[in-house]
Order: sequence, then structure tokens, then C-alpha cells
Amino acid sequence: MVDLTFSEYFRFECGKISLSCSMAISSAISVSVRDRFKSLDLQSAFELVVSARKGIKPKLFYEFADSIHMPEKKLALLINISSRTVHNYKEQQKPLDPIQSEHLLKLIALYRKGEDMFGNVEEFNDWLEKPFWNSKEKPIDWLTTPGGVDLVKDELGRLSHGYAV
Repeated sequence: MVDLTFSEYFRFECGKISLSCSMAISSAISVSVRDRFKSLDLQSAFELVVSARKGIKPKLFYEFADSIHMPEKKLALLINISSRTVHNYKEQQKPLDPIQSEHLLKLIALYRKGEDMFGNVEEFNDWLEKPFWNSKEKPIDWLTTPGGVDLVKDELGRLSHGYAV
């Protein structure tokens, strides 16, 4: 057993408390999609296509999945690739193909807009899972193609102008 003076014990316990508090705070703070991917120029269709043609690093795929709280397998299915293939690309340091890159970049742009409109990713994810008005289809069902991503983005635009979606 180690004998500690009161001040040594107090510093030790306070250090544990501040460490656990800082860990809790850092895990509670979530970086927005806009902030996490602010270096990507996704406002211009031209810049998006130029970036997609170069290919996107798989690291971006994993960062995006994490930031939108979506399992990697589900995100991979949305961009029509297997999660194993993404993993292999990461291991081989190979970029995603232009088609998957464009799709991923469009999804990032969509989530930026959705997060801006709904306030956070969780609320936007909830909206994606709700059927369209007078339909059984959900917005998330449309995200499997780049054109579907564009349609959902258009729906968000209508919603932001007060039209029923």
C-alpha cells in the first residue's frame, strides 16, 4: 500500500476526474458534416466531377460513414460497392473509381444540406427514413444512384421553400 498525503491524493483524484470529464466531453462533441468536409468544393458541379474523376481516397468513405452514423456496409451498398472492396482499396492505397467517387461526393453534399436544414445529422437521418408524402418510398431508398441523390436534394430544396414533400 502506498501512503499519500492529502494533497497528493487530492491531485490524483482530481486528475482522474478531469481526465474522465475531458473524455466524456470529447466523445459528446460531434463535428458537423459541413466542418468535417469543408475542404471539399461541392457547390460547383464542375469541381465535383473533376474531384470524382481523380478518384476519392477510401479514407474519406470511412470518415463520412462515421460522421453520418451509418454502418460502412450500408454506405457501401448506397454507392454500389462492397465494403470489402472499399477495405481492399484502402489496403492497396487505391482511390475509389470515378463513379463511386462522384456518388460519395454527392452524398456528402446532400448531407451538408440536410444537416443545415434539420440542424443535425440524426434529424436528417430520421427524415430520410420516413416515407414521402402520399407514398411508401423513403428518401433513403433513392440514394442508390447519383440521380436519386439529386432528386432527394431537389426535394430538400422544395421543403426549404415550404412545399410539401
